[in-house]
Amino acid sequence: MSSVSAAVRDSSTMLRRNLLHAWRYPSGTLNLLLTPIMMLLLFVYIFGDVMSAGIGGGADRSDYIAYIVPGLLLMTVGSTVIGAAVSVSVDMTQGLTARFRTMAIYRGSLLVGHVVGGVLQCVMSVVLVGAVGVAMGFRSTDATALEWIAAFGLITVFALALTWIAVGMGAASPNPEAAGNMAMPLILLPLISSAFIPADTMPGWFQPIAQYQPFTPAIETLRGLLLGTGIGHNGWITIAWCVGLIALGYRWSTAQFNRDPK
Repeated sequence: MSSVSAAVRDSSTMLRRNLLHAWRYPSGTLNLLLTPIMMLLLFVYIFGDVMSAGIGGGADRSDYIAYIVPGLLLMTVGSTVIGAAVSVSVDMTQGLTARFRTMAIYRGSLLVGHVVGGVLQCVMSVVLVGAVGVAMGFRSTDATALEWIAAFGLITVFALALTWIAVGMGAASPNPEAAGNMAMPLILLPLISSAFIPADTMPGWFQPIAQYQPFTPAIETLRGLLLGTGIGHNGWITIAWCVGLIALGYRWSTAQFNRDPK
């Protein structure tokens, strides 16, 4: 068997292991999913009439649903990848990684399994939150088939970038609790992005922070694809963030994974 075939086989085995673990213990993923769903319900049905005034143009609650759903979809990605950080930390701190190192398997298969499994969980979570948004009235009637494909690709690449970062966090953490805490900014960053209100309505000194962090350009690009709003330079900024985060997460994860166990 060639080295490539062996790597694919071993990575597929690790992916199956992670998906089975998520299937048998779904409570962690469900708990992380509750955050964006509760935020969606809260900001639409409790604060919707007030928050819609913040997007201007005489917007009402239905307009605010259209505005908020793309942001919540990417917030779902940020919350779901925390599970990958915790899962990697469990493997690193409970001796499973050390055991895999002694086996005749492709060395990177454990990381590949976590990353691909994390991305698949993100995509499934986004579909679920998107279904809740549709049930609440979200519609994207102007998006073409090509724009829907591009939106799906954006979500997948963004999930890949954040998953690599989460895997690095998990590998660097001393225990699963610390991994979950270290990954909390992935939930908090959407709260200071344009997910809920336009960045240009925030205080002037804070606007550059909100505009150029990873979530805001990705959210604005997704809005442009689904709702036909202007994307501008946000698409290129999103690509740059994704490429940078993937490279950083990959280097960080592999360095932590290959370090000598203490």
